[in-house]
Amino acid sequence: MSTEPLSPPPRPLPALLTEVKNAAIRKLLVRLADAGHPHIREGYGCVFGFIDMEHGSRLTELSERSGLTKQAIGEAVDELERLGYVTRVPDPLDRRAKIIKLTELGLDGCLKGRRVFAQIEREWADELGEDLVAALREADRVGEQRLVLGIDPVLAAHDGLGHVHAQGLLAPRRARAQHVEAHP
Repeated sequence: MSTEPLSPPPRPLPALLTEVKNAAIRKLLVRLADAGHPHIREGYGCVFGFIDMEHGSRLTELSERSGLTKQAIGEAVDELERLGYVTRVPDPLDRRAKIIKLTELGLDGCLKGRRVFAQIEREWADELGEDLVAALREADRVGEQRLVLGIDPVLAAHDGLGHVHAQGLLAPRRARAQHVEAHP
């Protein structure tokens, strides 16, 4: 038996990517607070990241695009409405439904948030190199294609009976991709 100390294995890539995401979110929130939006928090990304900024969105659309439950989206919308970032208006196509629309304050926060994310990405390109950032974008694009085409069954959801479905975990990514294509 060897007496050499075991070196720890490299950290799993998902853990590293989570740290990168968390660092970006921390920067985002600090910069948004400095820009006049101290009440915006990470949990509101399910609205700001997926809402149709021009026409607004139904709660069900935000749920589908973000991959979160309607209840979770509803709680975020309730808080954002209390803070003055969104308002609910009747849907002209269905009186029973409501459209969540950004207020002037909400539009300002949403636009500033998107600018901050673009700025953070530029900083990464400066610090880490444009090639690495471009490679990450390409990996996301390729991964998105694989998920949409259903090539990666490991990421598909199981129904508990051993059946793999094309929906499940793939559905939020598909909805996000469709939303991005429709709203460049």
